[in-house]
Amino acid sequence: MEHKLPSRQKQILDMVQEKGYVAIERLSQHFNVTPQTIRRDINQLSTDGLLRRYHGGAGPNTSARNTTYSVRRSLCSEEKIRVAQHVAMHIPNHASLFLDIGTSTEEVARAILSKTGIRVITNNINVASILSVNGEFEIFMAGGIIRNHDLGITGEATIDFINQFKVDFGIISVAGIDPDGTLIDFDYNEVQVTRAIIANSRKVFLVADHTKFGRSAMTRIGHISEVSDLFTDCPPPEEFLELIRESGVKLHIADSRSPAEFE
Repeated sequence: MEHKLPSRQKQILDMVQEKGYVAIERLSQHFNVTPQTIRRDINQLSTDGLLRRYHGGAGPNTSARNTTYSVRRSLCSEEKIRVAQHVAMHIPNHASLFLDIGTSTEEVARAILSKTGIRVITNNINVASILSVNGEFEIFMAGGIIRNHDLGITGEATIDFINQFKVDFGIISVAGIDPDGTLIDFDYNEVQVTRAIIANSRKVFLVADHTKFGRSAMTRIGHISEVSDLFTDCPPPEEFLELIRESGVKLHIADSRSPAEFE
């Protein structure tokens, strides 16, 4: 069964992602709870693979490994739903699109179910299953090697299949966005597929909740300037806003109060 992070643990995770290393004593004072309570929170977040536990505090998780699929599904789930619904507003009926591996793109699949005449090429079995509910959709499933933990498909056969298409929209997700605009992920094979999707899409929509800004991973996908539109749930940090503007990317913010768009 999926779980949602308790409010304090979510705030701890946000502070670590924003500031890097954060001391237990500082967190204890900030939340007005005992250090033992903070240690329990950090231990749980560390077990879930969301941060790294250090003596006296916590820091961002290693860039070498992603969190588990079940945890990623529950992390920022409400934000991902809002962002996905905002993406769906920009997908017209009868469009063709790629949907890649990721919990964010799975939410996009749910959000577009009310459309008509959509044609989708995907390397994500979960996406294909979600979309199959709409009998009017035409779904092309890429072949390749199945990743058991999240039912994503990668490999040379996947890339060859994607290269046979040219679509209206390539909808991608990433593990992180570096401060210099580099788009990054954990799995080399997945990254090669994402590169093929970018190359064969007339427009590229990047779906990234606020936790992706500044998050570390070790494999380079490309640069944010290769993206047409960026969809997120709240305004990015100022340095990222400047980078987005300079890169000519259209920014869409699916804020819970009032969705906004910036160019």
